[in-house]
Order: sequence, then structure tokens, then C-alpha cells
Amino acid sequence: MSKPVLEVNGLQTHFFTDRGEIPAVDDVSFHIQQGEVLGVVGESGCGKSVTSLSIMGLVPDPPGKIVGGEILYRSEGKETNEENLVELSKKRMRQIRGNRISMIFQEPMTSLDPLFKIGFQITEGLRNHSNISKKEAHRKAVEMLTLVGIPRPEEVVNEYPHQLSGGMRQRVMIAIAMSSDPEVLIADEPTTALDVTIQAQILELMQNLNKEKGTAILLITHDLGVVAEVCQRVVVMYAGKVVEQGSVRTILKNPKHPYTQGLIKSLPKLSERDTRLYSIPGNVPKPGSIKNGCRFAARCPAVFDRCLVENPELLQLEDEHLCRCFLYDNKEGGGKNGETALTGSQRP
Repeated sequence: MSKPVLEVNGLQTHFFTDRGEIPAVDDVSFHIQQGEVLGVVGESGCGKSVTSLSIMGLVPDPPGKIVGGEILYRSEGKETNEENLVELSKKRMRQIRGNRISMIFQEPMTSLDPLFKIGFQITEGLRNHSNISKKEAHRKAVEMLTLVGIPRPEEVVNEYPHQLSGGMRQRVMIAIAMSSDPEVLIADEPTTALDVTIQAQILELMQNLNKEKGTAILLITHDLGVVAEVCQRVVVMYAGKVVEQGSVRTILKNPKHPYTQGLIKSLPKLSERDTRLYSIPGNVPKPGSIKNGCRFAARCPAVFDRCLVENPELLQLEDEHLCRCFLYDNKEGGGKNGETALTGSQRP
């Protein structure tokens, strides 16, 4: 197998505030192959978006800063060129961002500039990253709007964002992101706040772009249904850490981490329409609030003594299935060596 087009190793992104140093992303590692769709899932506040902003070099500084790890990008040309995005100058990062690596942001209305026409916002990036004429850039803008399924593209290029619906604005965001034929596309909750029909159209569009152009897609979402539909592999994050990673089939059919099991258990089932939906008890802890022990311990139904004092490592269970849980640690004192789970009043 060829080397991944994007490889994140031990990424640590911290925020320096009046309350001290807060680890928003703590030792996160994953990779994406060319032409692959990788899903990153987890509740709000788990570090998904900060991870994507770290890759794009858009973490606000101050107060945020990447304090450890590496982000390796391998461009495909006459010769494969490997660069660590963490070490690049701002000038070089601007050359890559929006050109080789693009991003679809979560809320298109705040990402699109209300003062500029749609055509200008698409062509601005094109003209910054390639030496083409204004006329050629305009033609490309119309072509991209057509590609993402926007009707009457010749008219839309001369309209403002407020004149379009939410679904149309999201399509424009995809057109902007794809206009320079990036090798990596990061999509941060691309279907949030859209109705179900438009969601399906946006996901189908992204799948088509992935297949036709071989674009590697990092899809950030909290919706496991979306992951099941479009992704090949999935990374599950909790409180700034990766807690489970593997193929979509493996994770959905045989989840190992109690958090992943809880996420899947909370999905609505057609056969159980009259029953109350399951929810994981408690809330995601504030970043930096847990110094020792597993970060999921306070909400875990299988917690035992070791979970409260030690930080679990990411264990390889089989092939590419990884899990951060003492239940699968064969070391002395691990869950498989007879230690009983704490229940009721014993739990933290």
C-alpha cells in the first residue's frame, strides 16, 4: 500500500487561557489514503473541529498553539514530496491551504462573505493559486457550480450569499473547496442544519467527487448514519483523544470501546419506535479537567479501579482495529484479568 496522502502523528493542540493550559487535542493520530473517505465522529467538544483547524493551520494564535506531533502531507507529482505542515512557514501554508488541502466549513452563511458575489468568492482562490485570466476563472466558476448541481449557474455567479438557500450555499462552499482540485478535502459537519433531502444530495455529491477525482476526504460528523453511508474507515474521538479506530464495518458491527458502544446504542431503531432513546449518562468533561485516569471513566458502565488512576493506551486488537480501553489490556490489573467493574455508588 502506498504512503498516506495525509498522516497525523501524536498531534497536540493546546489553548493558553486565564485558567491555564488546556489540551483540546491530545496525542491524536490517524491517516488518510488517496481516494479514501475517513470519518471522525464524537460529541460536541471532543476535539474534532480543532483537529481539522490544526491541519489547515487555522488555529487562532493566541490563544491556541500546536505544541506537539506532526502533520505529514505527501503531494503527488513527478516525485512524491513530503512536508510537515506544523513546521511550514505561513507563506508556504497559504500555498497549500485552499489549493492542495481544502476545507468545507460547518456554517456556510458565516463562511461566505455577504459583501461579495458568489462568482468572485470562487475565482478569488483560483486566481491566488493559479496563473489564469479573469475570463478563464469566471468560466471555471460556472463549471464548478454546474458540477455541484446548482441550477442556472450563469446567474448564480452574479448573486450574493443571502439570495441562496442553506443547501445552495453549502453547495457553493463545496464548489469553492473543489475548484482547485485538492488532493485532500476536509468537510466539517457539511450537512448540519440541512433538511434530510438536501443532506442526501450533499453526501451523494461528495461521494461522486471522491470517486471521479480520487480526492481523499476527511469527514467530521456526529452522525453515525452518515459515516455508515459514505466512509471506509472511522476514528472515534472523546475528550481530545482517539478512543477507537477501524473500518466502518468493524466499528459498527463490533464496537469495543464503551463510548462507541454507547453512541451506536443511542441510534434510533425502526423496530423500537415506542421505546425511549438511549443516551450516554453525563456530559463530555471540560478539556483539561481530568488529570489522571481514563477520560470516559465517569460515564462508563464498565469502569473499574484501574480506570480511575491510569491513562489507557491505544491498543491494537486486530488488523487496523484500535481501542483505548483497559478491558482489552492483557497486562496485570487489566479488565481481562478478573478485575470487577465498579457499579452504583462505587462509580465516580
